[in-house]
Amino acid sequence: MNPSFLLKFFFLPHIVFFFGFLGASEPQLTLDYYASTCPTVFDIVRKEMECSVLSNPHNAASILRLHFHDCFIQGCDGSILLDDTITLKAEKKATANIHSLKGFGIIDQIKNFVESECPGIVSCADILTIAARDAVILVGGPYWDVPVGRKDSVTASFELTNTNLPTSDESLVSIIPKFLYQGLSVTDMVTLVGSHTIGMARCQNFRSRIYGDYESTSAKNPISDNQFSNLKTICPPIGGGDSNITAMDYVTPNLFDNSFYQLLLKGEGVLNSDQEMYSSVFGIETRELVKKYAADPLAFFQQFSDSMVKMGNITNSDSFINGEVRKNCRYVNT
Repeated sequence: MNPSFLLKFFFLPHIVFFFGFLGASEPQLTLDYYASTCPTVFDIVRKEMECSVLSNPHNAASILRLHFHDCFIQGCDGSILLDDTITLKAEKKATANIHSLKGFGIIDQIKNFVESECPGIVSCADILTIAARDAVILVGGPYWDVPVGRKDSVTASFELTNTNLPTSDESLVSIIPKFLYQGLSVTDMVTLVGSHTIGMARCQNFRSRIYGDYESTSAKNPISDNQFSNLKTICPPIGGGDSNITAMDYVTPNLFDNSFYQLLLKGEGVLNSDQEMYSSVFGIETRELVKKYAADPLAFFQQFSDSMVKMGNITNSDSFINGEVRKNCRYVNT
């Protein structure tokens, strides 16, 4: 049977479920939400992100990942920013997040400046969304307009982090439904994963890849062999090293570009989940998109802008009714 047919058949129930979930009309975000109440918010966020990325280029990837992990758990509502309390179990402490998320202090600092300028007006969810856009621009990526008007959630979901978030060792047929559930297409998925062009991975998340099929998929040339040796040095098969890190794009690790996709063509994806987009037998559509973006950086940039807006517009309807503008991004207002 044609793998393409199998893939479409497999995903059909997830698509039906998602559209059933969207039955109610969602609150609309707008570009001018703060035009009269806090017109300087975009300038404040940009200035603070410039300082942050200048001091450490890796901060760009940290903020982008933080935004992604926020949106995939009950919508882009700032729930990822909440700390543990007696009555709330923080998402950031879940297995999928505890070792992979950084940048909370950056958002805290931006929030402090925004509060001093416009107290009680701008949500932490909006600050994180704007900061993610600026992070991408500051390392060479594309611009997009950020619709705003989100409210901060007064809840978090520790449990959903272990079911909604894609993991590094998942297969393609397991990951795609997680994007479809969020209203994101296969094209959105392949495009958004391109953010790994500036991302770092922990040994724990790529050990199975480099001691699995990495050598058989990668190109046989001195550069590829040298990279393979480096990865094995960073991440030993046994005996620790779980927290050792490597760039997922070793060619231009601090530049947002399309070289990540070019590495996938060579079989040099660091994570199993990334390489599957090109190498999986079920990757009929994903393989063509990887080829397209590897050859055409403009096409990647244009779609990345569109897909980031789409992801940023995943809303938490409850937060628009029961949500708030937090004074401190780490805690619900008292």
